[in-house]
Amino acid sequence: MKKKFEKPVRADTPLVIVDLHDRVPGMTDDALSTLHANAVRLVQSGTERQRASAGALMPAIESELAERRAKALANPPVRKRRAAVKKVKAAAPPPTVIPTDGDQAA
Repeated sequence: MKKKFEKPVRADTPLVIVDLHDRVPGMTDDALSTLHANAVRLVQSGTERQRASAGALMPAIESELAERRAKALANPPVRKRRAAVKKVKAAAPPPTVIPTDGDQAA
């Protein structure tokens, strides 16, 4: 059996594993911030191909982050007011029974 080998990737083209431009708007906030951190890291210390790919993706990531920040500032979360605490009247002490002369057993 012969093993199938993948074709080598050309070094002169930018490394594009998956086109993330279309996926950026649908990402969660956590995934988007992780992608941003990874892109920043690759722009600073990646190979030439990684720098090119990350640099091409950075404007899309940064514009989406800016839109989300603006939306969060425009629509602050609504906090419900606390319900008023009802004051309960103190219960009257039970009536004390004062023994009379007829009630005592002698």
